[in-house]
Amino acid sequence: MKKIVPFKKDINLETNIAGINSISLEHNLNKKEDNIITGDFIVSGTYKMTPASTTLDNFEYKLPVNITIDKKYDISNITIDINDFYYEVVNDKILSVNIEVAVDNLEEKKEEVKEVREVMESTVEADVKEETQEEVIKELNEREMPSIFNTVDDTDNYVTYKIHIVTENDTLESIMEEYSTNREILEDYNDLSNIKLGDKIIIACDN
Repeated sequence: MKKIVPFKKDINLETNIAGINSISLEHNLNKKEDNIITGDFIVSGTYKMTPASTTLDNFEYKLPVNITIDKKYDISNITIDINDFYYEVVNDKILSVNIEVAVDNLEEKKEEVKEVREVMESTVEADVKEETQEEVIKELNEREMPSIFNTVDDTDNYVTYKIHIVTENDTLESIMEEYSTNREILEDYNDLSNIKLGDKIIIACDN
């Protein structure tokens, strides 16, 4: 990934500027800890004080630079270069320089991205489990279930109830096999016409 960072600086020269004869730009920017790029731009060249002057005056200025890169990026393999450089003489006394720094080979930190994703997934899973438990309790309270006492007969047999939440790999047959029951018994307490993922099935079990 490549980022362009703009930089502008107005340099006040000691004398009037009739014209820039030559100008160059160098830099010694380097990456530091905490995702900081620091160093200097070195702007140098020659200029005339008056249009008729045959004498050229030299100038050289160091412009300190600090660039902070977002910590989500890994700057271990970055390259730093000058993408563009242009200047303008303002009011015959100010040299206004505009510099664009190209920071290339930026990479997002994969470890941090993975960690954030895992936290999000964990939070979502916890929310789903909590919601599922609440839904089960609410749904059981709303259902009109046969009284357990009506199932007691002279042989002292009784019925208990289990709740099965339908998962991705469940089929009606696998549920019946798991709880040793049949379709007729399940239909006494459930609508089996449209079973889908997350549905709660009430299962009566003889003891």
